[in-house]
Amino acid sequence: MANPTLLILAGDGIGPEVMGQVVRIIDWFGDKRDLAFDVDHDLVGGAAYDKHGTPLHDDTMAKALAADAVLLGAVGGPKYDALDFSVKPERGLLRLRKEMDLFSNLRPAQCFDALADFSSLKKDLVAGLDIMIVRELTSGVYFGEPRGIFEEGNERVGINTQRYTESEIDRVARSAFELARRRGNKVCSMEKANVMESGILWREVVQKVHDEDYPDVELSHMYADNGAMQLVRAPKQFDVIVTDNLFGDILSDCAAMLTGSLGMLPSASLGAPNADGRPKALYEPVHGSAPDIAGQGKANPIACILSFAMALRYSFDQGDEAARLEKAVEQVLADGARTADLMGPEGGSPISTSEMGDAILAALDASL
Repeated sequence: MANPTLLILAGDGIGPEVMGQVVRIIDWFGDKRDLAFDVDHDLVGGAAYDKHGTPLHDDTMAKALAADAVLLGAVGGPKYDALDFSVKPERGLLRLRKEMDLFSNLRPAQCFDALADFSSLKKDLVAGLDIMIVRELTSGVYFGEPRGIFEEGNERVGINTQRYTESEIDRVARSAFELARRRGNKVCSMEKANVMESGILWREVVQKVHDEDYPDVELSHMYADNGAMQLVRAPKQFDVIVTDNLFGDILSDCAAMLTGSLGMLPSASLGAPNADGRPKALYEPVHGSAPDIAGQGKANPIACILSFAMALRYSFDQGDEAARLEKAVEQVLADGARTADLMGPEGGSPISTSEMGDAILAALDASL
């Protein structure tokens, strides 16, 4: 059988540095676990604009649609701030999400024991934290029409439209319920049904999907503003949170900081299953391109590495190997390895991006 295919889009800033460590780990699985991938590399974001005048070339888009999974580093940087909105680096990422129809964005917030002191919350609130936010990714206020800045009387008005269809809500709800069945079997759906008609529809559809097909999963509903408060009051009450595009953007960043560093957090964006059962999928770290430290070997590669672990689990049905990689990361952190973003007040000497890769590879070797 042919090897599964991966398209790597390292992108801008620290993207190529952290992705370089992922490539080493991909190679390790091929050499040591007989789990080989056919890997292709291409450009996205500012790097693509510099070469092609567009943040995502049509040929690259075609490769992404054909690949079994896409791994992305980061896009953007101050170099591109003056570009027209239509060709900013972030438009390349949005095009990937839209044309691959990646409607379900999975953003875990897991607090490793070794990093519990790094959260801005008290240790007892976050130690052992393991929640998953499922964010609808291809509709809602970021894509709704009409949108734009218009003249109205003697002033300008900015308009964005919050819009959801029943089918869009239905499919992301199913994604959350299926995920919950493999975790703690609880889903909390968050919206603003008290003030938004889209929220009323969201709540009705999620409840209907639950009642008809997932009655075994515990379902609760919560207004999104209360959800933000609850995330910093008692985050371990949650297992899976499902919410729309706008609230998911905000709530997942809030949850991210419960763990202490954006450099630790992976994500997966999944579409509907293909004929072979694999979903269209893009995996990327939550952190940005961090241009202020790019090229200095200071970046933390763990979020990008854990994004590959998510690919092993959700695209390639390799849950045991994903767990092997996650446990290697956990062991390295427990042994005290720290990149600059993970240095505590006690000080010490941070290790470099490549040294963190070395340590994780050594832990993988020790797992055999």
